[in-house]
Amino acid sequence: MTAMLEVRDLHAYYGKSHILQGVNFTVGNGEIVGLLGRNGVGRTTTIKAIIGEVTPQGSITFKGREIAGMKSHEIARLGLGHVPENRDIFPTLTTRENLLLGIKDPKAKSRWTIEDMFELFPNLRQRADIAGGALSGGEQQMLTMCRTLMGDPELIMIDEPTEGLAPMLTTQVAELLEEIAKRGVSILLVEQKLTIALNISHRLYIMGHGSIVFEGTPKDLSANKKIRKEWLEV
Repeated sequence: MTAMLEVRDLHAYYGKSHILQGVNFTVGNGEIVGLLGRNGVGRTTTIKAIIGEVTPQGSITFKGREIAGMKSHEIARLGLGHVPENRDIFPTLTTRENLLLGIKDPKAKSRWTIEDMFELFPNLRQRADIAGGALSGGEQQMLTMCRTLMGDPELIMIDEPTEGLAPMLTTQVAELLEEIAKRGVSILLVEQKLTIALNISHRLYIMGHGSIVFEGTPKDLSANKKIRKEWLEV
């Protein structure tokens, strides 16, 4: 499988704290890759280092191009999308206006339209003309993901998309992730809920103490009780 994203010997620091200590992984074309681990092991820092929000040391190649050290907006323009954990919407703009802001090039043909977003998430259609700040937390999470998709990324990195969501919305998000992959978009998924990661990921990596401690398929992880107990279970 061709690597859409390849991370090699990635290190990152917060001050003197050595957070990422030689992280290695790949994400293939159209592949959903889960990045699992307990809180504080470096998963979010990994995403921030890839997108340029944290200074990386090491190699990060996207579509064969070295992007380590590039600015965030330059990386985004190459086709790498990022859905942060903090539901970063524009609260005074309507749902529809937030979605329109996600479009990078109005003249380019995109995989996604606003109508696609409304079909995938009927809640957003009903709230199309409501200010983003008036949406529920779950609706804001949907809106953040959909706005990123409107930019037509080739790979999307999603940080804890189901955090704090009701079970029905969690199911909708999982269905959206599978639909994204069906349309040929690669996904790097940081997720706390093991069940979702096992159900939709093609491959999984587990982080512990700033490095990768396990790589395999959902079937491999399901069969490996020792790894689950040591690195995932509380």
